[in-house]
Amino acid sequence: MYNIFIVEDDRTIARAMKSHIEAWGFNARMAEDFRNIMEEFAEFNPQLVLLDISLPFFNGYHWCSEIRKVSKVPIVFISSASDNMNIVMAMNMGGDDFIAKPFDLNVLTAKVQAILRRTYDFAGQTGIIEHRGAILSTQDASMTYGGQTIELSKNEYRILLTLLENKGKVVSRETLMERLWATDSFVDENTLTVNVTRLRRKLEAAGLRDFITTRKGMGYICL
Repeated sequence: MYNIFIVEDDRTIARAMKSHIEAWGFNARMAEDFRNIMEEFAEFNPQLVLLDISLPFFNGYHWCSEIRKVSKVPIVFISSASDNMNIVMAMNMGGDDFIAKPFDLNVLTAKVQAILRRTYDFAGQTGIIEHRGAILSTQDASMTYGGQTIELSKNEYRILLTLLENKGKVVSRETLMERLWATDSFVDENTLTVNVTRLRRKLEAAGLRDFITTRKGMGYICL
């Protein structure tokens, strides 16, 4: 089932879209915190975003730009500001389509179905993982936090991905080494320690202190 993320501050319109989309078998969620759209985006991990332009705090162009830093998920702008300048700007900012308000819900659903079919029949789904406001992109092996990008080496990315896939759980050093061996990167105990230390330094430099915690005699955990 595809996840559709609705970023619309008019609750009447948002609820109508959600109800109609779910009637067609999709899983829809309305944005709740318009200050922290990216956290909700990462938590829900949608396959398509319906995005209004006029929003509280930050406009739709801002959130489109933020989403594009971590994901290629299709974004459909929905707005009453349907003049040519806004449509062109929406496309230039990374939007995939533009629907002018007022719109017919059947037309909206047809566009959603067409974009999902076109995108995922050929490209497959893309994923991100969020933790403590930081977002790990599985597309380019990078992490973003507080508007900055943290570049990761292949080993650092694999270590972080494994820890975040098991966040809240202790991951043994043996498991991490096996994950790295699976990518043809032979590592021993010392090499793993060096990689974890380097990864921690990068995270701390970005403001993510104690992101990775050591459990003595057991392994590491992301809390």
